[in-house]
Amino acid sequence: MPQFFHTLAARLPDELYSALFVVLAFVLASVLFPHLTRRILRAAEAPFSRLAKRKTLAIMVLFFAVIALRLALLHQLPVPFPGIHDEYSYLLLGDTLAHGRLANPSHPMWMSFESFHINWFPTYSSKYPPGQGAALALGQLLFGLPWAGVVLSVAAMCAAILWMLQAWLPARWALLGGALAALKFGIVSYWINSYWGGAVAAFGGALALGAMPRIVRHARTRDALLLGLGLAILANTRPYEGLLFSIPVGAWFVWWLAGKTKCAIGLRDRLLRVLTPLAAVLLSTLIFMGYYNWRLTGNAFLFPHVLNTRTYRTTGLFLWDRQKPPLQYHNEQFEDFYNIWERDNYRNTWKDFRKVTAEKLARSGSTYFWWGAVLLLPGLPFAFSDRKMRLPVLLFVLGAAGTLVLIWSMPHYAAPVTCAIFLLLVQAIRHLRAMPLAGRPAGVALSWAAAGLLVMDVGAGVAKHRCDPLEWTCRGDPSRAAIAEKLSRTPGKHLIVVRYREEHNVHDEWVYNGAEIDSAKVLWARELDSEQNAKLLAYFKDRHVLLVEPDRYNTELIPYTPSPGP
Repeated sequence: MPQFFHTLAARLPDELYSALFVVLAFVLASVLFPHLTRRILRAAEAPFSRLAKRKTLAIMVLFFAVIALRLALLHQLPVPFPGIHDEYSYLLLGDTLAHGRLANPSHPMWMSFESFHINWFPTYSSKYPPGQGAALALGQLLFGLPWAGVVLSVAAMCAAILWMLQAWLPARWALLGGALAALKFGIVSYWINSYWGGAVAAFGGALALGAMPRIVRHARTRDALLLGLGLAILANTRPYEGLLFSIPVGAWFVWWLAGKTKCAIGLRDRLLRVLTPLAAVLLSTLIFMGYYNWRLTGNAFLFPHVLNTRTYRTTGLFLWDRQKPPLQYHNEQFEDFYNIWERDNYRNTWKDFRKVTAEKLARSGSTYFWWGAVLLLPGLPFAFSDRKMRLPVLLFVLGAAGTLVLIWSMPHYAAPVTCAIFLLLVQAIRHLRAMPLAGRPAGVALSWAAAGLLVMDVGAGVAKHRCDPLEWTCRGDPSRAAIAEKLSRTPGKHLIVVRYREEHNVHDEWVYNGAEIDSAKVLWARELDSEQNAKLLAYFKDRHVLLVEPDRYNTELIPYTPSPGP
């Protein structure tokens, strides 16, 4: 038995020991010195309570605090390099929008530039909805840096969550929830340290969930427009998860519109002041989405991601989907990714089901929660049983279920329900604080310990230069960016031919380009068969042609000599 405990202790992370020490310190202080503990904690909470009462000011302070704190830590967590396939596709989308268009024309040499999550016919465009790309385009246009749009979107998300919580909770509790969201996503999170997104969809969810109780109370046109804007953002960031989020919100709206809730506003005013502007926003959104689809795919009802799936993928979306026969591709990297890696990752077996489910739970747990959240478990059943929390609970359950039935899922896929998660966490804290231990403020101490552990967790991540608990989500290879930066300062235009070796990692892709192909200073192309390579070199005969081998010497450039074989 002693050997068992010794082995268990050896496997526990250092962070857990620190967490246990903090919890013990708070609990002992509340038990041994209850009156002193109450006075100290109330004095610490007082300035935050005063700020929370000035609701608009609190929202502005949180927004700018997220930006300022993240920029102040650039020496510890520098501007991220993209590394995941999805990030480059989003960057293409942002660059396309920054150039004032929704899509780009197909290129004659498309086969040499073909890469993941990008469509080439009928247009050269990202497969993703425009929401995250719009944030990146904003950063590119305002500051010349797409990542600036990521920072702005995370700050806006935190401010919107605070605004949402103000409609559901007393002001000081709303500020606590906004601060927790800022700590969780604004510093050591791939949501702010990569280009995958999450914040834009979470912003839309917060607008929708914050607008509904305000509509029920006041029936203002402003709130109807914000509800419509939130739903529009969800439809253009995470359409599937956004739909699951919108169903309960829509049901509550219809229930209120039919007069089934207590409301002093007459039906005529509800129709004119709320339904009409909301319908106008939603109709405009549908028209835009149809136009967006038409510009990218040639069909108003065909989404770009659906077109991409039909073109490249043979695996399903949901756990019960069966694989299609393998496809043939123009390059070996696509063969390895689509015909081997994706198909091997999930083969409709119970073993694979357990594996992908465990991955989702572990990833989501590290993204939305922290060690201190365990302390909130005693208050969580009370939060779930609150009548006024029925909608947030339903949103959370639907969001979790929608994520669990997908084969491929990352935590930011569930971003629409982020606001509901933090609403339930804060409500759990409120119930926890009401739980005394023999007249001692143990619940108050535990709630402070939970928040303190989040601060400690973030601080440890910063000290270790850790961009996220899941470091692979935001650890892009700087080698490719270094080459592009170097060549951007040299005369002429450059074409870099990328040659992969047989042992190449399918997730380490270098062939991505921006919205402009022919006029780009630096282009990245895939080495294919001799015939296609000859066409590529003939088309770009005015460029300096260089070779890079990412799997060998990934920063060494040499003049390109065509390979004799395919």
